[in-house]
Amino acid sequence: MYRSHTCGELRSENIGSTVTIAGWVQTIRDKGNLIWVDIRDRYGITQVVGQDTSSEESLKALKSLGREFVVQITGTVSARSAANPNIETGEIELLVEKVVVLNASLTPPFTIEDNTDGGEELRAQYRYLDLRRGPVQDKLRLRNKVNLETRKYLDSQDFLDVETPVLIKSTPEGARDFVVPSRMNEGQFYALPQSPQTFKQLLMVSGFDKYFQIVKCFRDEDLRADRQPEFTQIDCEMAFVEQDDILNMFEGMIQHLFREVRGVELDAKFPRMEYSEAMERYGSDKPDIRFGMEFVDLNPVAKGKGFSIFDDAEQVIAINAEQCAAYTRKQLDKLTDWVRRPQIGAKGLVYMRCNEDGTFKSSVDKFYSQEDLAAWAKTANAKPGDLILVLSGTTEGTRKQMNELRLHMGDELGLRNPNVFKPLWVVDFPLLEWDEESGRYNAMHHPFTSPKPEDLHLIDTEPGKVRANAYDLAMNGVELGGGSIRIHDRDLQSRMFDLLGFTKEEAEAQFGFLMSAFEYGAPPHGGLAFGLDRLVATMGGSESIRDYIAFPKNNSGRDVMIDAPSPLSSDQLTELGIALK
Repeated sequence: MYRSHTCGELRSENIGSTVTIAGWVQTIRDKGNLIWVDIRDRYGITQVVGQDTSSEESLKALKSLGREFVVQITGTVSARSAANPNIETGEIELLVEKVVVLNASLTPPFTIEDNTDGGEELRAQYRYLDLRRGPVQDKLRLRNKVNLETRKYLDSQDFLDVETPVLIKSTPEGARDFVVPSRMNEGQFYALPQSPQTFKQLLMVSGFDKYFQIVKCFRDEDLRADRQPEFTQIDCEMAFVEQDDILNMFEGMIQHLFREVRGVELDAKFPRMEYSEAMERYGSDKPDIRFGMEFVDLNPVAKGKGFSIFDDAEQVIAINAEQCAAYTRKQLDKLTDWVRRPQIGAKGLVYMRCNEDGTFKSSVDKFYSQEDLAAWAKTANAKPGDLILVLSGTTEGTRKQMNELRLHMGDELGLRNPNVFKPLWVVDFPLLEWDEESGRYNAMHHPFTSPKPEDLHLIDTEPGKVRANAYDLAMNGVELGGGSIRIHDRDLQSRMFDLLGFTKEEAEAQFGFLMSAFEYGAPPHGGLAFGLDRLVATMGGSESIRDYIAFPKNNSGRDVMIDAPSPLSSDQLTELGIALK
């Protein structure tokens, strides 16, 4: 073997031993007849020392090293004259006896240290170098631990890990499919799975009552910090269960992961909130409940006073930023500019300061008396020193804008502590959502979601009022996962396809295999899938999932390291029967 010990292994009990380590050169400090070299591997750093008592050959070899050289060093473990408490090997150093250069290195394009000088694009281009940095390796270690503990928990609950196909049939599941041409079936295409949805349902029909898979999924959609074209799900399904069975099972899994991986004890019972309540209180189906600042309906006290922006609005919503009345005009103008950004889309921002003397100062004083503004304060439960921020417009649009402003204020005021974790089950989603462009209903989750039994009578007359037997787990403003009780009856599934605008022929062509399976004794079943990347990033206190993926894509869906996607040769296209426009 190239090494007897790793670079993070040696301790004071090894003093006097002759050992061999191997790794990368992190730093070199040359003082002539005294030279220190830090050698790094994924386990840690060991300081190697060359001095007067070292051989001339070994000193010369140490002096020839450059950053990121791969070396093998043999020496005697010695106590450091001054211990370094910042590293685990800080009590010892290695007095060099022999140096072997296993591979030289060009000067790296950025410093491979915890705080690097490399920009995001440069580090993505040289991702294999970025992956040598300690913080990035820590994130992948966290991911590895979550993977391991997930398997442990689900195995302890009698779940079977079953692999499902990657080359499947294209089916509508919300996003665009990535497609793969078939050489042996010219003119026909596979699709990469957006999820193993139909396969896990078929496994329930097959009698595997507890399935899971840590699986790659693919969606061709616009990207952002928490979205990648290929991502990983913890995909699960259970038979002979109702909603509470699934929620209880996976509360247990999330509690297990946080306990074993982060040493954090979550609530013994996760709170639950209906979708309609979440939208009314937070404007989001994944609310961050680490802090308050809940929405306040100002319609009763703000409309009808001659201020047309409020009078003509469908909804006037406020939030109370406690003890922020001291915000300056410059700070308030900055907030106004922030909500006017195209990503937010608000036309403006109204504010009201609750002064310490019991008076009020608003940006719309000319329309509202002190008594009127006192009604605002009472409605918002505001106290002297508080600041009320107000947006107006359509109900849906204003809720979305105020949700963004609320989260922004949470960040500004330090209320979104990444080391505090607050889970929330959001339940009773609408089964369907109306699409103005197509003039028909779309499934809010997917076409296989079961309606609430008590709402089933509305499915033909008032389908927009039907609630889904669906649930999401949110944490800290992030949707960690979601699922539903599935339809397991052919007739009900056919009615669902009719609602979604499928013809009988389309439904049969795309999902005939599943409909047929339902005729052979399909059990009641349901499940959910967690986004592993999002789960790990949340556990790590990050908003971006990219550093928790070994080789992520950029915002354009490109891997700039290997330069993918890339063109195919004309011979490959001919073999596949494909011509490009």
